[in-house]
Amino acid sequence: MRFGLTAGDSGPLTGRVVVTDVVAEVVRATAEIAEATAWELDVPQDWPSSLYRASFHDHRPEVPEAERDAEYEVWFVVRAARPATTSAILVSIPFATWRAYHRAGEPGRSIYYAEQPHRASRVDLTAPGGGPPPERWEEPLLRWLHRTGRPVEYCSGFDLHDGAELLAPYRLLVVNGHDEYWTAGMRDSVEGFVRKGGNLAVFAGNTAWWQIRLEDDGRTMVCHRDAAADPMTAVDPALATVEWSASPVDRPENTMTGVSFRAGAGAWGPGMTVMGEEAYTVRFADHWVFEGTGLSDGDSFARGSLGYETDAAELDWSLGVPRSTGRDGTPRSFTTLATADLRHWRVYGQGGWATMGTHRLGAGTVFNAATICWGRALGDPAVDRVTRNVLDRLSCASPTPRWHTVGPAPGLRALTSCEGLLFAVAADGSTLLYREPSDQNLPWTACPADGPPVELRCLAAPREACHPMPLALLAVTADDRLVHRAPVPGAAPWADAGRVPEGTGALAMCDNTLFAVTPGDDTLHHRPAHPADAPWTVLGPAGKAVSLTVLGARLYGIGPDGVLSRPPVLTGLPFTPVAAFPPATVLASHAGRLLAVTPDGRLISHPAV
Repeated sequence: MRFGLTAGDSGPLTGRVVVTDVVAEVVRATAEIAEATAWELDVPQDWPSSLYRASFHDHRPEVPEAERDAEYEVWFVVRAARPATTSAILVSIPFATWRAYHRAGEPGRSIYYAEQPHRASRVDLTAPGGGPPPERWEEPLLRWLHRTGRPVEYCSGFDLHDGAELLAPYRLLVVNGHDEYWTAGMRDSVEGFVRKGGNLAVFAGNTAWWQIRLEDDGRTMVCHRDAAADPMTAVDPALATVEWSASPVDRPENTMTGVSFRAGAGAWGPGMTVMGEEAYTVRFADHWVFEGTGLSDGDSFARGSLGYETDAAELDWSLGVPRSTGRDGTPRSFTTLATADLRHWRVYGQGGWATMGTHRLGAGTVFNAATICWGRALGDPAVDRVTRNVLDRLSCASPTPRWHTVGPAPGLRALTSCEGLLFAVAADGSTLLYREPSDQNLPWTACPADGPPVELRCLAAPREACHPMPLALLAVTADDRLVHRAPVPGAAPWADAGRVPEGTGALAMCDNTLFAVTPGDDTLHHRPAHPADAPWTVLGPAGKAVSLTVLGARLYGIGPDGVLSRPPVLTGLPFTPVAAFPPATVLASHAGRLLAVTPDGRLISHPAV
């Protein structure tokens, strides 16, 4: 690593350099410099992956600290020589954002302030300085990682620009603090990493707000903030340096992060003091993110973590639970975990919300704390535990993703999905319930009755319409009748569709064939879906399954030994174990995932593979 040097009078430097591991607060190297215009550092092999600062000092007194002038500092990251050998977690340092704010307000020196006519649209990445801004948003989490003995490895945010190979060995990428400026290459690399099964934890706010470009072999950062002023707009509009959500880029950041500053809040200048007064309110305490915190829905936590900018999703509160509308680009799988109403921040800058949540992106998971200063609240035991839960779960090298709680399922006796809704039989055995099949902890609503109550043992639905039978809810009654009704939340009558084997306790339909389990003798039966009087035929043992469903043209069952599966063939092929699974009483499926009801009354979701 080579550093160019000048003294305060622009001549050769005589003085010394101190290289510090900033995270561990350990001086790793010192050297005397005499009449030099350059200094080289060969990074020793035993230096840990970390964030470092090289401070250069001439003969003038250091008043009051070695950091008296940021122009005499050079910040850099040492990456692991062999990625992921000491940790499955990679922490990114937002050098682009640090450089964007450096020398703010000085003509031609900084991308700031945003609308000043003399701000720079191009900044030199090889110039000195450009370390963290005075607020040091990233520092508390970095110090916490070191203090708690959690091994992580580090990279520069610029390393993610062409970062697919770098990311591949890791399980989790951590974005921290204020990571506002991203290149298209950074987004492509990170999104590709997550879609392939990596995970992303964003303990940050205002994330990926502006698109930037790197030019001059990566030595220059470009951000015009204006499509009309950016010559790239006429060449490749997708690379114009505007907000990611703005035309002509039209690639909202929340399609990756889940939330956006567009719905968030900001407090600037003297108003920043309000940050210490705000807290999150828990909205889904049963979610794995809050495991071990002792929090309940409606509790406040993380006071002081919100600000000075937060991100949020557009929310619908009509069911009493904040669920994402998805209209703003937030993925449909987004789960709202906590919220903060910051609309009163309008008097300090921008009114809005903060929305903590998680969502799926391809095969991976994204968690977002949605605030710049999350790390400042790590002294709160709940914030500490949430952070540990996220890092532990998302860095785990488990061969398959683990289940997660979707919402309450108090005493449900049966469950299925049809035409975009989940249907269930309540604990009384006759009331039909419904809810949306999102990962949010939504309440169940009773379908209006049409006629006298019918006691039901199990529910099923066809995977697809099978002529002449349309998509419908199928059920088995207490007197061994097969009935069906329209899959609507309104009132609809149950109609007879034949008989089932005596004692049937589980039902499924696949490939125009009905499958039934009689738990009493552990037998799997089948018959054609129509006509209604078609006879039932024994297929063989049911693997002790107590509930059936169909996913991806396969039969799945749940029993005391976990999840079982078999193809829907009309032979005696046995059920075979699929994966370890939490204890469950009822099984269903939706959108490529298994859903189950646990004995303690929770609805959980699990991948089928």
